[in-house]
Amino acid sequence: MQIGIVGLGRMGANIGRRLMSRGHQVVGYDASAAAVKGLEGATGATSLEDVVASLTPPRAVWVMLPSGKITEDTIARLGTLLSKGDVVIDGGNSFWKDDVRRAKSLREKGIAYLDVGTSGGVWGLERGFCMMIGGEKASVDRLDPIFKALAPGAGDIPKTPNREKSDPRVTEGYMHAGAAGAGHFVKMIHNGIEYGMMQAFAEGFDIMSGRSSDKLPEDERFDINVSDVAEVWRRGSVVASWLLDLTSIALARSGTLEEFSGKVDDSGEGRWTVAAAVDQAVAAPVLTAALYARFRSRSENTFGEKLLSAMRKEFGGHVESIVPAHKAKDDDK
Repeated sequence: MQIGIVGLGRMGANIGRRLMSRGHQVVGYDASAAAVKGLEGATGATSLEDVVASLTPPRAVWVMLPSGKITEDTIARLGTLLSKGDVVIDGGNSFWKDDVRRAKSLREKGIAYLDVGTSGGVWGLERGFCMMIGGEKASVDRLDPIFKALAPGAGDIPKTPNREKSDPRVTEGYMHAGAAGAGHFVKMIHNGIEYGMMQAFAEGFDIMSGRSSDKLPEDERFDINVSDVAEVWRRGSVVASWLLDLTSIALARSGTLEEFSGKVDDSGEGRWTVAAAVDQAVAAPVLTAALYARFRSRSENTFGEKLLSAMRKEFGGHVESIVPAHKAKDDDK
């Protein structure tokens, strides 16, 4: 099949490469001419107009851009360029309510809209991409060869019992999650869970890495090789996972992780997941705490933590480190 890809960053370019390696034709466009040139084998485009002109109707254009204004503007522009029967795909991390609105607007023009929550990161070219798709069934079915080519396939993962009558696509690594917005909603929850899993690993390894502290009784100290722990847990442990695989890779490369600042960003899905939990009155303490932990990572000491220290000193005489007056003045500059 033929498809246009707008946004040739790491994931967008790898989506194009994986599709071309499986016989599909790609028309690629990016604001960076170097990115377009770097997608070897694709038909390079110089504008959105050029993308549309280079595709044969009914067209399909996959937008792989950061969520927010750039995606919003690109999809709106495509809505003026494409024709009835064409499909716009948003494979980024858009907010699912935006998908609902966009699908309705494009539907009025006869243009279909699919939101594709895409997981796989920079490893997707080799491993394949797990996809959660929202939108009309007819468009999902028409583009099935594209999704099948991108998906990882069943591989050597054992089959789950009692799924004989279920949608066979899910065992290949992709699914039609429901109407417009459902794909990104499921991906949003996926990323919220990812926050929690990552935080659990981070906290557990933090405890182990500090077990040799001289603040502990000498006979209770252990010098634990956390890199070895990550590797042994990959083999037969109930916490084995791809996240643990990546943890092991990172720790094997640098056991102290000194090259990292420890300040962890969030791309939005964690916040949206917590907001959805509030909307539905669903308790999500782990996912919420994991999000807040990321907020916490971005400051050395918060005002609240300073207040905690002050209160501890006032009620219990606990003396904690206080920034010298001259240093505080310097910090205020």
